[in-house]
Amino acid sequence: ALAAPLASAVTVRDDAGNAVTLDKPALRVISMAPHVTEVLFAAGGGSRVVGAVNYSDYPEAAKSIPRIGSNREVDLERIVSLKPDLIVAWMHNSSERQIEMVRKLGIPVFLSDPQTLEGIPENVMRLGHLMGTDAVATATATDLRRQLAALRTRYAGRPPVRTFYQVWDKPLYTLSGKHIITDALRLCGGENIFDKLTVTAPIVSIESVLQADPEAVFGTAEKNYGGVSMWKPYTTLNATRNDNLFTVDGNLLNRAGPRMIAGTAVLCEKLELARQHRTK
Repeated sequence: ALAAPLASAVTVRDDAGNAVTLDKPALRVISMAPHVTEVLFAAGGGSRVVGAVNYSDYPEAAKSIPRIGSNREVDLERIVSLKPDLIVAWMHNSSERQIEMVRKLGIPVFLSDPQTLEGIPENVMRLGHLMGTDAVATATATDLRRQLAALRTRYAGRPPVRTFYQVWDKPLYTLSGKHIITDALRLCGGENIFDKLTVTAPIVSIESVLQADPEAVFGTAEKNYGGVSMWKPYTTLNATRNDNLFTVDGNLLNRAGPRMIAGTAVLCEKLELARQHRTK
């Protein structure tokens, strides 16, 4: 009786609204994005991930998974050789061609692209269902939702802080309202100064940032990246004047995986600090 559900077909909808059906729970899964790898492990399917893209470095066990390329270019022959029964891909600007190539292999594809923080535990639940690891996935998702609820309660109604989120400095990249980071900012009472831009990861000019005059600037700690220190010479900038140039861990905030909840907590703390820096 216990084995009977394992033989049943499972169906979920992915983040593009597509129905993904498997004849039985997936035992061999390939991850085509670092955040996907994190979600699969969180859902209880770490031992089932037989291939992953570069930079899939969390949790520690993910570092030993065979590589199938990058999130820009995958090795189709390598994918076929690993005999997956499920591929989990990320929808981004350069992914359409390779996702279509993978679909032609006849392997079911789940598209993962959470647009909100609530979408992260949803991804955990749905991928757990596809792998038959529902018990672990449900426990993880419940805990993530509890953390989110606590953050929402703590920061509800806080005065807004106009914010610039800097992904890279040369060229100067940010993230628009289409990216999950904007939802994280909203939870904390932050307002993304570029939330109306149509491109998810647009290039912006220094002049446009100065004109918008954000009260807080966030940058990530990355190798070969100048970070928020580039704004120190601009002493008329609100964020510089009030000492609100913050550095955060990009692995926690730029990846839509379970760790982003912890990253959002840090984001909220920094924005609260910016409020304390306001001239009384």
